[in-house]
Amino acid sequence: MDRFYRLTLSCPDRVGIVAAVSRYVADLGGWITEADHHADARSGQFMMRNEIRADSLDVSVDDFRRDFEDIASEFEMNWKVTDSAASKRVVLMASRAAHCLSDILHRWSVRELPIDIACVISNHEKLRALVEWHGIPYHHVPADRSNKEPHFEEVCSIIEAAAPDAIVLARYMQIVPPDLCRRFAGRLINIHHSFLPAFVGARPYHQAHARGVKLIGATCHYVTEDLDAGPIIAQDVVQVQHRHSASDLIRLGRDVECTTLARGVRAHVEDRVLIHGNKTVVFA
Repeated sequence: MDRFYRLTLSCPDRVGIVAAVSRYVADLGGWITEADHHADARSGQFMMRNEIRADSLDVSVDDFRRDFEDIASEFEMNWKVTDSAASKRVVLMASRAAHCLSDILHRWSVRELPIDIACVISNHEKLRALVEWHGIPYHHVPADRSNKEPHFEEVCSIIEAAAPDAIVLARYMQIVPPDLCRRFAGRLINIHHSFLPAFVGARPYHQAHARGVKLIGATCHYVTEDLDAGPIIAQDVVQVQHRHSASDLIRLGRDVECTTLARGVRAHVEDRVLIHGNKTVVFA
């Protein structure tokens, strides 16, 4: 596979940003294969993502970062450069449902998702055989309903030791406490089985069935302290009919959950997502 450096940035919008970045890359012999940018008129913020062929640059990525600092300072940029050759480390978390976890494991095993899975954490033993069959460490961390603090203390320790670029909640049916949301802000990714902001919280398919909706969906989003209200990365829907039961909605929704989560995780690990307040800019 071709190797790329990915430059992402956000800064106050003004004339000359694209020209300065493009000139800097061109002066180094850099070949930009993808160039995306967006200016938010309301906030006055500018966001950009460039992919640059690694073998086209006359300097190392460390030299690129060092010398780019002058431009970044001039335009007050929040920026980073990542190397596509360095796969993102991911921790997966799940409870009893296997479909989202199985889908990610399959996409990882056939190299469709460019990630390194550090481990899987679960509050149940049910998924151990599936995970260990893939050769991935499995951590069973029971959760006591009356006192979940020890559970989350151990979960936090495992995550900290793994040093992941993303923590993916693949139907992990526990509410993450605020301190963990803050500690891993911008890295905690959840799949919620409804088209948010509709039907937040528990049993959204049953809520949808009771409301008689004609579409159900899934939402991949970053986790914040506000339940199911973090910045949205990806969404999708499927049509349903009056004859469908709540069980039918659950069955139909599983496929949407899997594809939506996979799309969101891919966007994150390919540095296509820039968080902008409680929204995202996703360069597809």
